[in-house]
Amino acid sequence: MKQIRGIRGAISVSKNTRDEIVSSTMTVLREMAGLNKIKVEDIASIIFSVTRDLNAEFPAIAARKLGWSGTPLLCTYEVDVPGSLPKCIRVLMHVNSGKTQSSIKHVYLKDAKKLRPDLG
Repeated sequence: MKQIRGIRGAISVSKNTRDEIVSSTMTVLREMAGLNKIKVEDIASIIFSVTRDLNAEFPAIAARKLGWSGTPLLCTYEVDVPGSLPKCIRVLMHVNSGKTQSSIKHVYLKDAKKLRPDLG
């Protein structure tokens, strides 16, 4: 029986540019879907958050470029906590899956590995 599961992902970028935001987001989305063997039709929705220093493009554009045209997407800002990781894109993908939550593989790339070394 399938249930809704959350898959976390994050990646840091070096520059606030459209190309960097889109290509990096595509990288983390591909890794999240690939590691967890997710089919596009099983993705219920995706929430993207970015740090306040990233505003050159919406990270959701990356999902559209991957062909995920029917997936509900939302972009928002991450809480601006002093000392937190800068230039970071975070992803919360909600999927319909037969896997247990403990078998889900979360993806943290580049400097974002520091966010959750226990999960990445």
